[in-house]
Amino acid sequence: EEGSLDADIEALKKEVLSLNRDLFILEEDLLFPANTQFSIFLSMDSGALFSLDSVQVKVDDKNVANHLYTERELAALKRGGVQRLYIGNLPSGEHEIIAIFTGIGPKGRDYRRGESIVSEKTTDPQFVEFTIADDTGKEQPQFNVRVWE
Repeated sequence: EEGSLDADIEALKKEVLSLNRDLFILEEDLLFPANTQFSIFLSMDSGALFSLDSVQVKVDDKNVANHLYTERELAALKRGGVQRLYIGNLPSGEHEIIAIFTGIGPKGRDYRRGESIVSEKTTDPQFVEFTIADDTGKEQPQFNVRVWE
């Protein structure tokens, strides 16, 4: 009798989790319709030459995201994790996206670097990805940005 109750509870938990996920996806579709949906991501490729402390993101001169990093988050990024810094709605047309990275650069020096891109938003969802990489030739961190739809 008790074993079947445990099984019922487990099945119910799974159902609730599944329902929550469906609701989350539905909510995102309602809040961020495909034709205006716009997301900004951050990834890191090795990141040995730059230790990230914080990032600030601006879209058309408006501050949309500020993030301070914990050791755990940095470790996850260095293992290949991708962080969504921002999701929002953006009308079609040209927009300027700026990310300002602060942290510790080569030789333990404070390092602050801005990277910007002007992107043409269409009626498709748009994704902008900033990547922090090591330029071993120049012994400097390198900040790349690309847009994909």
